[in-house]
Amino acid sequence: MAADPADQFCVAEERSGHCAVVDGNFLYVWGGYVSIEENEVYLPNDELWIYDMDSGLWQTMHLMEGELPTSMSGSCGASINGKLYIFGGFDDKGYSNRLYYVNLRTKTGTYRWKKITNFKGQPPTPRDKLSCWVYKNRLIYFGGYGCRKHNELSDCFDVHDAFWEGQIFWGWHNDVHVFDTTTQTWSQPTIRGGDPPQPRAAHTCAVLGNKGYIFGGRVLQTRMNDLHCLNLDTWTWSGRIDISGEKPRDRSWHTLTPIGDDRLFLFGGLSSDNVPLSDGWIHSVATNGWKQLTHLPKSRPRLWHTACLGQEGEVMVFGGSKDDLLFMDTGHCSDLLIFQTQPYSLLRLCLDCIGKNAALLENQIPCLPSKLLQEVLKKITFWAAMTHRQERKAETERQNQLHST
Repeated sequence: MAADPADQFCVAEERSGHCAVVDGNFLYVWGGYVSIEENEVYLPNDELWIYDMDSGLWQTMHLMEGELPTSMSGSCGASINGKLYIFGGFDDKGYSNRLYYVNLRTKTGTYRWKKITNFKGQPPTPRDKLSCWVYKNRLIYFGGYGCRKHNELSDCFDVHDAFWEGQIFWGWHNDVHVFDTTTQTWSQPTIRGGDPPQPRAAHTCAVLGNKGYIFGGRVLQTRMNDLHCLNLDTWTWSGRIDISGEKPRDRSWHTLTPIGDDRLFLFGGLSSDNVPLSDGWIHSVATNGWKQLTHLPKSRPRLWHTACLGQEGEVMVFGGSKDDLLFMDTGHCSDLLIFQTQPYSLLRLCLDCIGKNAALLENQIPCLPSKLLQEVLKKITFWAAMTHRQERKAETERQNQLHST
């Protein structure tokens, strides 16, 4: 059931540590938290926000039903065949190792969560801030921060702290776990070679072909900028990949998004000296090098955000924080940043031009062929929504400046 819209151009609530996936022409956002008077408040577990990439509009908030996950942050979200899977996370009771899914391609308009309980095999130990590769209908999880019992300690776990009375240990992981969505089976593959990355959390993962890439993350007080990949067919690690030329600085809470067959887009995060980052980089597998994008705005840092590949190579960054979550957790965001990583098609450029200049072309637009007219009307709505949000943001900033003076 959809809630009544507050206005035509409503946006999803600000948040960090949430999940976001793309399916078809829609971006889906669930979970996360905000800070209210220095308290972490988890967002409701029955709210799903949907963004229509064609119109540029949020479809207001949809209320969800079924076996609801608890309200959490730091869960790992991924989509396979129209289903959003949520694993792990942190809530008021601690760390989770529960797995849920919801069908995003519902024909009834009802989004119903289902907790997966009839699985085979052993799931990972409870954790959050892990990452996931999607490959051959499988969810392949790596790393994260969480807790283990004394009898669960192993080489894949760096201990951070311990509660000796209950023999509970907290720390970072570098283990690999696979959930096969077709057989509902958990397994832990035998790594057949190579040096694995050291344990970490708040890193990021991305798939290119049959290779699962990892960049950065944090363990203890160290943030990293190393790049590794795991062959998802042979289960062999690359070891730390030697990069030619310049490379991004150390960071955690960033995103890595595959764009095309051999490129990865890195954005944002928190640096090793606790500076929120707004830089963007593209890694080319063919050249084994990083190239920094110089045209990005420097005033829009993001960390613990999400990034999804949209249409024509666009990367859609939603939410996250613009300040250091560890020391000044107040700057959660609700805006959607869209980064162009490749030239647009000629048709896209024409549609955007008409959409931006609709007032000047109002007499000519109705004369367009019906199919083209539908696309133009979507672009008119898209640019009207963008203009409205920019004007509202500028007005809010103006009011804030007036109050501060």
